[in-house]
Amino acid sequence: MSATVIPDFDAPSESVLKPASLAHVVLRTANLDRMTKFYAKFLGGDVVYSNDMIAFITFDEEHHRIALIGIPDTAPKMPSTCGLEHIAFTFVSLADLCLAYRQRKAVGIDPVWCVNHGPTTSIYYRDPDGNMLETQVDNFDTVEEATSFMSSEKFSENPIGTDFDVEDLIAAIRRGEDQNLLKKRKEIGPRGMPDLSKM
Repeated sequence: MSATVIPDFDAPSESVLKPASLAHVVLRTANLDRMTKFYAKFLGGDVVYSNDMIAFITFDEEHHRIALIGIPDTAPKMPSTCGLEHIAFTFVSLADLCLAYRQRKAVGIDPVWCVNHGPTTSIYYRDPDGNMLETQVDNFDTVEEATSFMSSEKFSENPIGTDFDVEDLIAAIRRGEDQNLLKKRKEIGPRGMPDLSKM
């Protein structure tokens, strides 16, 4: 067993120590049972623990990624107020992203927006409380390539992206088209942010 290294707590530093990772997201809800069932289904996850006021859900090596706190007098979400805009989940490949889309669709979970942002190809959903969820695949093999695209004139002109039809992607994948080429964003010029509250 190696000795624990004790840091110099008084040493000056130009920045704060970065976290090792993002551990989980906690959502407050008035609909605990419905939200618990939705997230377990949406993530293909497991409810690690639940009672009449809290639920912990995971889908990977973390003991919980989503926690739900049931507070009955919680007011409905207001799309026009400040707060968390969405939670994003990454898939390994475009085919996996599309497979998860089809599996969700089969159990009644339909997307509200499909967009190739450039750095990612993304499919957005809404949970029963109205919180937005992004499922995505990285369009570039490295962070450096994605950052380079985000520094480009094309991204500056259109940082939102280009909408797409998932069924068209599935058909192209079935034809054996190169998934890296399918992830390349089609450029449409300037565009504003759509009103997702109406989607």
